[in-house]
Amino acid sequence: MREALWAELLKVRRSRLPWITALAFTLAALVCGMCMFILADPARARALGLLGDKAQLSGASADWPSYLALLAQAGAVGGGGVYGLIAIWLFGREFSDHTATDLLALPTSRTAIVAAKFAVVAVWSLLLAVLLAGLGLLIGALLGLPSWSVPTAVVGVGRILAAAALAALTTTPLALAASMGRGYLAAVGALFGLVFCAQVIAALGYGAYFPWSVPGLFAGIAGENQDPPDLIGLLLVAATGSAGGITTVFWWNRADHTR
Repeated sequence: MREALWAELLKVRRSRLPWITALAFTLAALVCGMCMFILADPARARALGLLGDKAQLSGASADWPSYLALLAQAGAVGGGGVYGLIAIWLFGREFSDHTATDLLALPTSRTAIVAAKFAVVAVWSLLLAVLLAGLGLLIGALLGLPSWSVPTAVVGVGRILAAAALAALTTTPLALAASMGRGYLAAVGALFGLVFCAQVIAALGYGAYFPWSVPGLFAGIAGENQDPPDLIGLLLVAATGSAGGITTVFWWNRADHTR
């Protein structure tokens, strides 16, 4: 396991993808901060035209609780797509780069290889969520948002990290899709399909029971008047993550790796 993990970290270090994902989360924090900047002055929002109108339609107010909730929603919805791409890249690249058979010929168990990849996905996702929360706190302080308190910050950052963990759990089926599809294409298609279904099912009112809708609802994307997903929804996310991980391990151990 240690050797497999070291190899995966070496691949990540030599790739540009960590910087690209970090840039995506930096932009997310900046956009959320810009929304607060606009909402802090309604006259300025009206002067900005459509951009101001969109910010006002978000239903948020320019204070710390709303800002942290907006960051959690950005991390759960937009970040969920980024986490999915990370999982797809880690698993699909072995087939696209034609290194899968070489990797499996090493004196390292296939279970350890898959476990190392999932460990990298988990740590990578957590670090991106921490980056989002850290930048969010910095930007909020620079904007001088009202209603600051330590309990508010702890609850808000906790929600950001919890929503990120839920979103990361839903990426294991995408790792399976990248493995079975032996590359990126099938898994990226599955990611787009799941994102679309998550929006539609949430709009129909059944998102609390669709694992890929749960992170966004948990982050409060449906509004403060809507109850967050209950224990059943959270258990469905955990079950999806576990099932995807176990099935991916089984596939890597049982599939016919001819290329």
